[in-house]
Amino acid sequence: MGAKLPIDSPRLWLVLSRCYRALSHIAERSIENAGLGLTDFAALEALLHKGPLTITEIQGKVLLASGSMTAAVDRLEKKGLIKRGASPSDRRAKVLRLTPQGRHVVEKAFRQHAAELEAAMAVLDSREKSQLHALLKKLGLFAAGLRADDGRKETVNDKGSQK
Repeated sequence: MGAKLPIDSPRLWLVLSRCYRALSHIAERSIENAGLGLTDFAALEALLHKGPLTITEIQGKVLLASGSMTAAVDRLEKKGLIKRGASPSDRRAKVLRLTPQGRHVVEKAFRQHAAELEAAMAVLDSREKSQLHALLKKLGLFAAGLRADDGRKETVNDKGSQK
């Protein structure tokens, strides 16, 4: 058997992309089974886990465009899953809250979503999940820093620190 070649960045990117695509398909399917779209689920899930939020706060948590989020909020309100209310600190802002029906729908959808993702990641033990989480977070933060610097290249020492 031949020696393994080092994995270069383009190859790693391809593996990450394929993994993301496969897991996204599973995640989206689990949400569709609950009768929700991805944007609607993301907004409901943020409200479930963070409590009442403004549209702007939800946008920051789920990284969606303003128009997409407003359309999702309108849909969810028409379905009776959320309620808009006045913000105590900003007269212009509306605070979104789950209705009892909305809480029931998102709790059920989230349980299914979490179970399907757990099944998809069952190949990893808890130590491997922790390692993968730490490595992906490190890579993502570094890449976001490069993007924030308008792509300006920075060198990295062998300990992962920027120079």
